[in-house]
Amino acid sequence: MQRSNTYILVFTAIMTIIIGGVLSLASQLLGPAQKKSIELDTKSQILSAVMDIDKKKDDVLGIYDKRIHSFVVDAQGNVVETDEKGNKIIPENVNVLKYSKKPCSERLLPVFMLMNEQDANKVDAYIFPMYGNGLWNKIYGYIALEADMNTIKGVSFGHVQETPGLGARIATKEIQDRFKGKKIFEGDELVSVVMLKGEKKDPSLFGPHEVDGMSGATLTGKGLNAMIKDYLECYKPFLLKTKNQQAAL
Repeated sequence: MQRSNTYILVFTAIMTIIIGGVLSLASQLLGPAQKKSIELDTKSQILSAVMDIDKKKDDVLGIYDKRIHSFVVDAQGNVVETDEKGNKIIPENVNVLKYSKKPCSERLLPVFMLMNEQDANKVDAYIFPMYGNGLWNKIYGYIALEADMNTIKGVSFGHVQETPGLGARIATKEIQDRFKGKKIFEGDELVSVVMLKGEKKDPSLFGPHEVDGMSGATLTGKGLNAMIKDYLECYKPFLLKTKNQQAAL
């Protein structure tokens, strides 16, 4: 049976309202769960730079609240508590991807301190987020430094679209463990750490600033190197300030 144009328009409007209402209700109901999931994922990644964490089994949020103290610094290494509008800055909510497109002088730089489990006033490690470009898409992660602000305690890397079995290996424990114990400074000179071309798998062949590479993933390795260097340069004033304070103790 043929329907009039008026009927079709009214029917369409009613269905639009109903579907819009259902979607709005679903968004309100699922919103808290989605927010919780994002929080769990973010804090899991931060903790993964300094400890083995399983977000399905471990009390990630409990461990985070107990062990992590966070704040934000600027390019001069000074703590920043409010944004340009006067709103309080939440370090975990800083959009690192957005700020990665800006020069260091315009970035907000989150710092996550891992506090000692027995002594809440003692810092075990400093954790710094980073974002960069891999071969095909974005790469990202966290690098953790010992309290000396020189020795890498651990890293946690992820990617959007690197090649499985090649560049995607940056997200594996095998590759990430290669960074442990490496140094980023020579005196007060920031050298960073460099993943080399090729893969030799012999730790004795590499210097304090060198990491074994990944076979067939030279460009991903170069992107990783650039990302780490870029962010360590941005954090350098804070690193040196804290490093010198530690040396004076």
